[in-house]
Amino acid sequence: MKKGSLTSTIFGLMLTFILLSSGLATFAIANLAYSLGDARAINASGSLRMQSYRLMFYANSGSADADEKIKEFETTLYSNALKRSLSWMAPDVLGEQYLLVIQKWKVMKAYIEEENSRLYASALKDFVDTIDLLVLETEQHAAFKLKLLTASQIAGLSLMLLIAFFAVRYTKRKVVKPLHQLMESANTISKGNFNVDVPQSEYIELSALSNALATSALELSSLYDNLENQVKEKTFALTRANNELKLLYDNLVMLHSGKLEKNTIRQALNQLRAHEPSTFIRVIIVQDEDEQLCIEADGGWPRSSIAQIRFALKFAENELGYLEVAANGGINHALFENFAIMLARSIVIYNAGEQRQQLALMEERGVIARELHDSLGQLLSFLKIQVSLLSKGLNDQCRSPQVEQQLSEINEGVNTAYVQLRELLSTFRLTINDPNLNHAIEAMLDQLRSQSTAEITLDYKLPMQLLGAHQHIHVLQLTREATLNAIKHANAKHIDISCVTEGANVRISISDDGVGVDKLKERDQHFGIGIMHERASRLSGIVDFFSNDNGGTTVTLLFPPEKAPDQ
Repeated sequence: MKKGSLTSTIFGLMLTFILLSSGLATFAIANLAYSLGDARAINASGSLRMQSYRLMFYANSGSADADEKIKEFETTLYSNALKRSLSWMAPDVLGEQYLLVIQKWKVMKAYIEEENSRLYASALKDFVDTIDLLVLETEQHAAFKLKLLTASQIAGLSLMLLIAFFAVRYTKRKVVKPLHQLMESANTISKGNFNVDVPQSEYIELSALSNALATSALELSSLYDNLENQVKEKTFALTRANNELKLLYDNLVMLHSGKLEKNTIRQALNQLRAHEPSTFIRVIIVQDEDEQLCIEADGGWPRSSIAQIRFALKFAENELGYLEVAANGGINHALFENFAIMLARSIVIYNAGEQRQQLALMEERGVIARELHDSLGQLLSFLKIQVSLLSKGLNDQCRSPQVEQQLSEINEGVNTAYVQLRELLSTFRLTINDPNLNHAIEAMLDQLRSQSTAEITLDYKLPMQLLGAHQHIHVLQLTREATLNAIKHANAKHIDISCVTEGANVRISISDDGVGVDKLKERDQHFGIGIMHERASRLSGIVDFFSNDNGGTTVTLLFPPEKAPDQ
């Protein structure tokens, strides 16, 4: 369907009203303008009748003024007001009647000029009747024009009202109703409902408005859907981020709430895998470029070759290993990176705490060592001097084999006590620079290797973070005591030290190829075996001595890593 222009339609309607009203006004003005001389024509024709009677007097008297009155009569008869009866707009009856009056006037004029009053008087009535008919025709013509003007105004007004009525009906049906529907559609769109039916119109302007509204509704619907999707995505992302933060916070609290051990780290990995169920997770803690500890989350590690990503366990300048993740699908890099940083931070903080505790213990033992050196060491030195002076001050009469034996035993006891005091001071002065027991034992053994020709080897297989700082000190001191005994008193050439786990316990073994356990037990008091038992009891463990098949002795310490000993 070919669509028209609403502007053109309105313009045509307004033009029709303008033309119609202008035509009516023009006709009314023309009618009024043409009717302006009707009154003068009626007056003039009425005046002719009076003048006709007056001329009869002049016809009887033969007065010299008759010519003037005739001229006055003719002036009125041939005036413009009466000549309008001969115009093309005047009816033929009126023109004919005017010409008849002129014709009869000529006869009446001749009677006056002949001063024939008898003929003039006899013809006067007919002449006056002719004039009356002229007046009547003039009045009827004027009335006709007024009626025509009235009828034209009524017809024009009726036509305008009719056109206005149909224009209002047409506008209401073709313009107002579609606009009202557009307003309802716009109101519906404003409430968030974009599924609206816009009205169709036969006009270009309304169709363009409807199409624009429909297009806007579609665009708003698309934009609204996009915004809803974005809100859902943002809500999902915020919810996920909140869950991730809660996971990291809970794990952080758990890792810092107690001892950082293998089970605690595995529990944190299990919580992480529960949050990311499509992944496989394990932690590799590396020390000195060697794989020290591997902790896997529940579900194990896949044997198939799937995508694997490593996240470094790095905090500040400390590199502790890596968090390894395997998954068939996408991996939440941000979560695993933050988890790796959090785990590395927890390990570093825990190690720092362990180191501070170790340093505090070593400082305490250093204070005890200084006190022992300043008090007991000086006292033993004084006793050695006194025994030497006593031995030299005895005369021959006081000397006897029994006295000599007692002096020798006293001197030997003082010397043994002094040696044991120096060894105890050396043990107390052991230092641990970091919470790694492997490094501490190696540093201690390096000192002993420089003092002996014995070959000392260390097989350290204890997991990291297994022992506490208090346990490090006792293990280190007991290992040094047993190794020092093997060097000084067992005359060992080879000493093998083993640190491994045995079930839920830790086993420390010091094996040598020296004189054997029997010789060792014979001189129990010289080798600090009692001190070893005391240290083992503080670790809630036991220490045993065994003979090797090929000779020598094996000292074994067995204790649980979890239980803290008494200090």
